[in-house]
Amino acid sequence: MTSGRSVARLGPAERAAALESMAARELDVVVVGGGVVGAGIALDAVTRGLDVALVEARDFASGTSSRSSKLIHGGLRYLEQLNFELVREALQERSLLLQRIAPHLVRPVPFLFPMTHYGWERPYVGAGVALYDTLGFASGVTRGVPGHRHLSRARALRLAPALKKTAFTGAVQYWDAQVDDARYVMTTLRTAATYGAHIAPRSQVVGFLREGERVTGVRVRDLECGDELEVRARQVVNATGVWTDDIQELVGGRGQIHVRASKGIHLVVPRDRIHSLTGIILRTEKSVLFVIPWGRHWIIGTTDTEWTLDKSHPAASRVDIDYLLDHVNAVLSVPLTRDDVEGVYAGLRPLLSGESDETSKLSREHVVAHPVPGLVMIAGGKYTTYRVMARDAVDAVVHGLDQRVPPSCTDRVPLVGAEGYQALWNSRHRLARSSSLHVARIEHLLQRYGTLIDEVLGLIERDPSLARPLTGADDYLRAEIVYAATHEGARHLNDVLTRRTHISIETFHRGLAVAQEAAELLAGPLDWDGEQVKREVEYFTKRVEAERRSQEQDSDQEADAIRLGAPEIVPVVVPDRT
Repeated sequence: MTSGRSVARLGPAERAAALESMAARELDVVVVGGGVVGAGIALDAVTRGLDVALVEARDFASGTSSRSSKLIHGGLRYLEQLNFELVREALQERSLLLQRIAPHLVRPVPFLFPMTHYGWERPYVGAGVALYDTLGFASGVTRGVPGHRHLSRARALRLAPALKKTAFTGAVQYWDAQVDDARYVMTTLRTAATYGAHIAPRSQVVGFLREGERVTGVRVRDLECGDELEVRARQVVNATGVWTDDIQELVGGRGQIHVRASKGIHLVVPRDRIHSLTGIILRTEKSVLFVIPWGRHWIIGTTDTEWTLDKSHPAASRVDIDYLLDHVNAVLSVPLTRDDVEGVYAGLRPLLSGESDETSKLSREHVVAHPVPGLVMIAGGKYTTYRVMARDAVDAVVHGLDQRVPPSCTDRVPLVGAEGYQALWNSRHRLARSSSLHVARIEHLLQRYGTLIDEVLGLIERDPSLARPLTGADDYLRAEIVYAATHEGARHLNDVLTRRTHISIETFHRGLAVAQEAAELLAGPLDWDGEQVKREVEYFTKRVEAERRSQEQDSDQEADAIRLGAPEIVPVVVPDRT
């Protein structure tokens, strides 16, 4: 709900209408890239009264923004680098997201920091965590999470019995927040569409429109049908993350921003494999490692290694997986094995290129550039500060527009599903009775859809068979699969099993056991015939098989070669740069 507005859908009809609208007239802004930064820019621009379109070559959040550690955090490790301003800014954003912008999608999560030395370490770590909490308070809004506390080894073991008693001397517990990263992006885009933005996935920028030196728009190919259209705009924003340099090449290669990709991989294991009531954070020789509670699972991550291979599908190798297992097993009384791993995913951080050879030392701050008239570039940053990045990018857009434009207001714009969420959460038992669903099911839906739960329940009311859970992935209802296509912009089976849900990493079968059922549910809203259903299942099966085989390889090169053996269901095109 957005102050009486009806919430926009991102279904097939809305996609077609968006493409038609963006080709019909000159826009103020066209955003290239449907990750969290692009989504934030579209929302920031449209809520300032600008006429906005956003195009994404693949699915929303299909790059970095669905493959993160799924944390909204200040970055405790940046304090050691004395980057206090970055931490303060991120903690301010954490407070806004938790309490105002997306309380249905962002929630507090506790972490235990085990210490391994007597004497100096407790005051050192304690001072750092105290500063972290203080910076959170200094933001002008309440922090939104509890303060830290010091624990003896015995008290820490009561919270986390899985820890090896000899591996640590005591602990500090502090709080951060977590988010379903892909869902957050999609919800931000639905919010932008609700305010009037035109949003189209599977629509690739293949060239720029020019008037002399000035960029005046983009050429877009609809990858679903092959049609090309010209989208004219007074300003174009490149928010493509690790693809920044590729888009710069389309405009002549005169980029002021250079991005290096750093690969981070994560493992997903069942909740019962690690006996703990709290998340855990560990130091490594290069960075930190998180053990993050995630529903009925744990997420363990991450690595930080340079990646120069395929950007669309970064592959996790055996070496990556063993690195994480070795580090987490150093503190667990019952070690994990590869057989405990349900899912693996790899993502790329878009780091600003610097003088350091190590990606772990490159900047997480962002930069905005105006390389040629009519084009704004933004890169770097981190998920938590996406809204600040978006504001800065739109400020640069405004600078290039010959008109008065109001300042950013997104710090006061809740995402769709947020308004009234707490009241609905408090009424969840009554909602369970009226819908004939178990209260645990209602809680799951509320934490995914917020007040938009009514739309999902409406599907069930019209077709009671959608109230059943998926066979083989019973955390999710059949209705959620249909809703992903009708309301959330999903175009293909992979979009649903990987990003609208996380079945592909939350089950040992990686989604294969539900692929046929899910594809048949999608066939109606997406107008698939039997042949397309078969194609979707075959593609998804090949993707899973290629990922599993890539994770047995010893090097990035071998893993990448095998992962690329699985074709794209909708291949992107190689633009002509002549």
